[in-house]
Amino acid sequence: MSQQPPRRHGTRKPYRRPKKDPVRVLAFEALRAVDERDAYANLVLPPLLRKARAAGDFDARDAALATELVYGSLRRQGTYDAILAQCVDRPLREVDPPVLDVLTLGAHQLLGTRIPPHAAVSATVDLARVVLGDGRAKFVNAVLRKLTAHDLDGWLERVAPEYDEDPEDHLGVVHAHPRWIVSALWDALGGGRAGIEELLAADNERPEVTLVARPGRATAEELLAAAGEDGAVPGRWSPYAVRLAEGGEPGALDAVREGRAGVQDEGSQLVALALAAAPLDGPDRTWLDGCAGPGGKAALLGALAAQRGAALVASEKQPHRARLVARSLDGNPGPYAVIAADGTRPAWRPGAFDRVLVDVPCTGLGALRRRPEARWRRRPEDLDGFAPLQRELLRQALAAVRVGGVVGYATCSPHPAETRAVVEDVLKGRGGPAAEAEWIDARPLMAGVPELGDGPDVQLWPHRHGTDAMYLALLRRTA
Repeated sequence: MSQQPPRRHGTRKPYRRPKKDPVRVLAFEALRAVDERDAYANLVLPPLLRKARAAGDFDARDAALATELVYGSLRRQGTYDAILAQCVDRPLREVDPPVLDVLTLGAHQLLGTRIPPHAAVSATVDLARVVLGDGRAKFVNAVLRKLTAHDLDGWLERVAPEYDEDPEDHLGVVHAHPRWIVSALWDALGGGRAGIEELLAADNERPEVTLVARPGRATAEELLAAAGEDGAVPGRWSPYAVRLAEGGEPGALDAVREGRAGVQDEGSQLVALALAAAPLDGPDRTWLDGCAGPGGKAALLGALAAQRGAALVASEKQPHRARLVARSLDGNPGPYAVIAADGTRPAWRPGAFDRVLVDVPCTGLGALRRRPEARWRRRPEDLDGFAPLQRELLRQALAAVRVGGVVGYATCSPHPAETRAVVEDVLKGRGGPAAEAEWIDARPLMAGVPELGDGPDVQLWPHRHGTDAMYLALLRRTA
């Protein structure tokens, strides 16, 4: 009989080749793109998912899990960093970024999903062996084992400062927002603890996919019928809005594929509708969207203008974004023109328009639900960078509208420095000549929408209205 060779070091487990999990590999690739290229997940993830589906690697459940892993990891990154710092024996800045991405994915599975802990650890270690190698996979395994000592609430009790000692830092750790953003949002919102906690929590919820039926080209009823009884519900406020059920695919609807409908947050729809409904003194023939990219508001404004026999000019500074605007407006039933032009150096004569919208570039703090990585990427000094541009765009918009015409100043940020402060500075002549214009109360132009404040401007909120935190000021030129 043959004899087995003696075992000198006890029984060893046979080497197990790591299982390549396409869902977690894709999630890792998305996080690396966000980190390495400053990309946005909402732009990176869809093509990765399409490629995986085309290769036959993914079904709908796989796509949903990959999406949750990516967005959940990005939303909660600050919280997970604070927790991981307690489990790593060196500062997190000294951990290689790819390793930290794998750890964050593991942390989200352990602390932010219902995946069983043993499965979360095993799957993440397998991912580390595939994308990092066996050596660093051992480090990942050791850290995740420490992480399993507590659930999320247990860890927050250990890493978050007491609310009474430091409210902003407590809320920032618990709700995964940088301290400066917590402070800015609290200032804009006002009120006590309950309101700011509701807002921060809403920022961490997965936003609904909202469609807009472009007037004269599609109806909300058509979209509801096409999506099926269980697939969609009407919007809350906009008559053209339809909210898809979780997992609903906009591209599956004929109206979306044909450009007769599009994906557009209900807050953006309300801004365009309010500008279109503002009372005018005199004719209503020519409208301008002065910051039109990527084209959602321009397409809605163009459809509304066409119903009145008015023409739309859609201007966008960046040529590639101007092409997106042109694609959104393709098939518009009324006259329109798309131009690549800088709104601070107008390509049109003064007083040429009856209605003007400027949805100005901003920090995007009102859309953190949709672009969660922006909260970690933005800095307080970014406000100073946007301020001169925002003021000049509003000045030029007021110059572009005729006397008696209306300008809408909009921004997807609730930060006071990007909203009312900009309008008041322009009206009072701070940094330039005073604008001869008066406020229009925007609240009656959003009929049925509650909690719009004291006016005359409007600030929408995710936790109150289910929209992005869009701001709108309406001004009528007086001379």
